Amino acid sequence: MKTLLPLIVASVLAFPVQAQNWKPSKPVTIIVPWAAGGSTDQVTRITAAEVEKHLGQKVVIVNQPGASGSIGTKSALDAPKDGHTWTAGAAQDLGVYRALGMFETNLTDWHLFLSVANVPLVGVNPNTPYKTMKDLLDAMKAKPGEITVATAGVTSGGHNAMEAIARATGVKYRHVTYDGGNPAVVATVAGETQVTTQLAVEQAEMIRGKRLRPLAAVADKPLEIEGHGRIDAITQTVPGMKIPTNYFGVFVPKGVPPQVVATLDRIWGDHITRSEALKKYATSRGALFAPMSGQDAQKAALPAVQANAWLLHAGGKTKVSPDSVGIPKPE
Repeated sequence: MKTLLPLIVASVLAFPVQAQNWKPSKPVTIIVPWAAGGSTDQVTRITAAEVEKHLGQKVVIVNQPGASGSIGTKSALDAPKDGHTWTAGAAQDLGVYRALGMFETNLTDWHLFLSVANVPLVGVNPNTPYKTMKDLLDAMKAKPGEITVATAGVTSGGHNAMEAIARATGVKYRHVTYDGGNPAVVATVAGETQVTTQLAVEQAEMIRGKRLRPLAAVADKPLEIEGHGRIDAITQTVPGMKIPTNYFGVFVPKGVPPQVVATLDRIWGDHITRSEALKKYATSRGALFAPMSGQDAQKAALPAVQANAWLLHAGGKTKVSPDSVGIPKPE
């Protein structure tokens, strides 16, 4: 027994190290369930390049937009659970597909590896007469349902932001949907729509180029965009409006080998939390650098999922009540 004990101890001590040394046998695919150029696509490509450095294998991005991100996300969930297929996006979208009746999944069905938090902006075509957020809200009240707002569709950050504004102020608008945040922003720049409420990271270049006029950050604090300056928080115009943090990241379906998760946890803790490339992206685009994984990520993401699900439910867009699929009403 004495001679076996050191071997047993050595095996136990070695297991956590081995569990963290997953080496993919082929390139890893991240399905981005939105169009190229949008917020998810942007940050996922930077994250993939960072992960590649430490994974020892190529990470390939595949865009598969449609049905508010649910098509590509379901493809990742249905893929073999060998760790080689992931998806990406906003955690608040991932958590509401079941309530919307799009497909059967909950936030807890996924391992979350978060990178940034994104802030929606109210941006208008410069040819519109709206110079302030109050101007726009007054016009929406005067012409209910006439002013066009471009978003990436139901569940997208832009749609959630506009729905929250509508509920807080009582305005009505005409929703025009696109297959991603970038097409929605381009549509507003081109004059197809008057307004977009997509994310700052998707509007930043157009704002710097004066092709969009930002009216407000849909947040409780002002937002700084490099090369433009400060954008006031919407709470200056709509006091008391509550806006939970919208986290974005990479999502790996549960059921993959534990060493896959352990390896990604290590990469996130040791490297993504220190990524200068992601920090630079966040600073230049008006995002918040916020890497985390594991239970911290689940806890951080839940408030936005709750707010999103119940906002959609109040608007009659869910198939079932969120609490019936494990999403309690926000307090």
